[in-house]
Amino acid sequence: MADGSELSFSSPPRAVFLNEYLPEQLQPFSGYIEGAVIAITIFVFGWILSKWANRFIHITLGKRLRIDEALSKFFGNIAQYSILAISFIAALGQVGVQTTSLVAVFASAGIAAGLALQGSLSNFASGVMILVFRPFDLGDLITVGTKDGYVQDIGIFATTIENLENDKIIVPNGKILNDIIINHTASRTRRATVTVGVAYDSRFNEVLNTLNASAIRTAGVLASPPPLIAFVDMAASSINFDVHVWCNHEDYIRVLNNLRTSIFKDLNAAGIEIPFQQVVLHNSKPAT
Repeated sequence: MADGSELSFSSPPRAVFLNEYLPEQLQPFSGYIEGAVIAITIFVFGWILSKWANRFIHITLGKRLRIDEALSKFFGNIAQYSILAISFIAALGQVGVQTTSLVAVFASAGIAAGLALQGSLSNFASGVMILVFRPFDLGDLITVGTKDGYVQDIGIFATTIENLENDKIIVPNGKILNDIIINHTASRTRRATVTVGVAYDSRFNEVLNTLNASAIRTAGVLASPPPLIAFVDMAASSINFDVHVWCNHEDYIRVLNNLRTSIFKDLNAAGIEIPFQQVVLHNSKPAT
């Protein structure tokens, strides 16, 4: 077709090398046979070259330039598939396919696929941005929206995280970049907080000293920064304190458990009441 919208074929050029080696019966097809041999050779060479290029880029970017492994794999795969596509088109040209028409067909198919896969393309673009800007790394504990867990894999279309219950959660990359990301392990340390309520008639300074002593002796709590006890609220049936301590991020859950246990035991040992919510009903009916 003149507009290049359909595939068209032309006879391969006359054989140059095979005429003298082919039987007389096959000589009329020598051009096609030679074209097929050259096409296969081009494709095999392209396949080998694509594998080598993938491995070369992965090693060069990952091991020599110290670029993130996921990003180096991504660029290696792009190079591999690009070389394969070029080799495929060049091979088809050797068997008489008009590659101009083929490129036009691929372009039309690409536009149609792009319109049909807008969400996937958005996730793809988001995946590239995550790999480039690195808001988190493999093994980090993150929260995205209502989901939290340790990052297991950063893919091109989705990121896989594993929560504390060992559930695998696959989050589309587009959702990650369009939501708030909390990286809990961006720093080596993390602050843990326990809120404690005591009775209104408790001795204020005794409560502060008891809570501070509990925090200091809790296993896993770092000495620097030191624990901080803050008076935060006068609630309906208690006065509330926040006990802030610092710990290594991998000890966070253990430290919270140890801190709650220490506070509960120390308050009971000091005779400081931990109140529970009560409802007092008054009967206003006069006695008869």
